[in-house]
Amino acid sequence: MEPGKQHRNKETCTASLNAVKDALYVLNGKWKFPLIIALQDGPKRFNEIQKSLGEITPKILSKELKDLELNEFLVRKVFSTTPITVTYELTPYSESLDRIINELREWGLKHRERLVKNRKNEHTTAETMVSL
Repeated sequence: MEPGKQHRNKETCTASLNAVKDALYVLNGKWKFPLIIALQDGPKRFNEIQKSLGEITPKILSKELKDLELNEFLVRKVFSTTPITVTYELTPYSESLDRIINELREWGLKHRERLVKNRKNEHTTAETMVSL
C-alpha cells in the first residue's frame, strides 16, 4: 500500500464520500474561494469586494456573502455611521481553509503549466507533421 493511503472498506469509503460532499456543499461555486482570498488582507465593504473580484454581480456577491456568513467563514459588521457602513471580514474559523487554498493554488499553477507545455508540444508536433 502507498504511503498516506489507508485501506478502504465500504464504511470508510462512504464516510469519505459524505465528508467530501459536505465540504463541496459549503464551498461550491466559482466565487467562494476567491471571496475568501479577497478578504484575507482585512475587512472590506461590499463595493470593494465586488471591485476586487471583477465580474461578479451584486446579486451573486450578496448570496455568496450570506452563505459564507451562515457557515461561519466571515462576519458582517454594521456600523452606525451616516450613511451606515457595512464591512465583511473573515473569522478565525476561515483559517481552517488556508492549507486547502494553498494546495489548490499550487495545483492550479502546476495544472496551468502542464496545459501550456502540452499545447506547445502539440503545436510543435503539428508544425513538424505539416512540414513533412
